[in-house]
Amino acid sequence: MAKESILIEKSLHFAARIIKLNQYLTKQKSEYIISKQIVRSATSIGANANEAIYGVSKADFIAKLHIALKETAETEYWLRLLMMSGYITQVEGESLIADCLEIKRILVSTLNTAKENK
Repeated sequence: MAKESILIEKSLHFAARIIKLNQYLTKQKSEYIISKQIVRSATSIGANANEAIYGVSKADFIAKLHIALKETAETEYWLRLLMMSGYITQVEGESLIADCLEIKRILVSTLNTAKENK
């Protein structure tokens, strides 16, 4: 399976986890601001990665993956903030951050390969 396929699959599953987190945050914790931000950034990772696959050029592919990488960094920030503020437990946060960092590693690896083959 190509790195791009793994990236799409992992980012899709991650986005689904974040959507479930959003449901928990809004229904159980009455938290609406950060939950809205994290849904936007986390779902954007996979959307941009998927769009990159259909880019019109190598430069377009790289640009879309850079956006996905930025969204990954933003999502990681929101997760850390949710943990620090007590909205999610350390265990929940670390599990989500581990998935986020795995996606980040795949993005960095894919970007490095794309830049080498440019």
